[in-house]
Amino acid sequence: MTNKQLWSVVIGLILLNVMTILLFATKPFASDKVFHTEDQQDVVATIGKQTISQQDWMNELEQRYGKEVLKEMIDEKVILETAKKYDVKVSDQELDRELILLKTMYGSFDQQQLENEEKWRMQLKTSILLEKLLTKDVDIPEKTIKKYYEENKKTFEVPETFHLSHIVVKKKDEAEKVVDELKNGATFSLLAMEKSVDDFTSNQGGDIGFLSDSNEKYPKEYFHQAGKLEKGKWSPIIKVDNGYSIIYLHERIKSKKYSYDEVKDQIRRQVAMDQIEQPASPDYFWDEQKVDWYYGK
Repeated sequence: MTNKQLWSVVIGLILLNVMTILLFATKPFASDKVFHTEDQQDVVATIGKQTISQQDWMNELEQRYGKEVLKEMIDEKVILETAKKYDVKVSDQELDRELILLKTMYGSFDQQQLENEEKWRMQLKTSILLEKLLTKDVDIPEKTIKKYYEENKKTFEVPETFHLSHIVVKKKDEAEKVVDELKNGATFSLLAMEKSVDDFTSNQGGDIGFLSDSNEKYPKEYFHQAGKLEKGKWSPIIKVDNGYSIIYLHERIKSKKYSYDEVKDQIRRQVAMDQIEQPASPDYFWDEQKVDWYYGK
């Protein structure tokens, strides 16, 4: 499995985690949007005289997503228990480094993913643990690891990167009104959804992802202004091709070149995964952990 394939798997799992949180971890029935019929049955929607009950909704969710969500939960515990058995660990330093590489490599994370960062940090941790378990007995010569590092140094160089959101409006007086609303306590993401003319990002609360100054999609002034901002602050009004914008800084990642010693274990795993040519699946450890589940074999 190549490095790009691994990150694709991780991002896919992250997306599944976010969907899972939205479907099952929230408490939709604590809302004032829950209705009641005469027999006090919880109803989540009415269509004329027809209703959809809470139980109907939950049954449908279980049928559509139940097996995948339960398997994901089992996989996580299988990996953690197997790692404990073989004393395989991921340090905070490793996790932070690979998380930074993930953010700067792919750049695009929607607001819901970022708000659940601790959840997908855990998903990344279990993905690394799984790779370590699958490759723990694979011997990779030091010269192979060093050669890979020398040939792929750019992969381990992180440019200064900013996670930004923006609001784009057509006229300067509209931008000034946005700034006034921000000063009066309005939420940047809500204003972006309401007022931004950038349809591609407005429904994501204006989120444009993690960007470095090599990115040619957005004005260079974005990076100039982002460099002056503190986390959680917005910029002065910026003139752009299609109007005026205000940017908001979520996070700044400092430039960094990772040394060979810092990433050699990561490279060893990657090269080993390429050699064993098998998918990074926790299924290999299910029997070892004596898994028995609702859906059977």
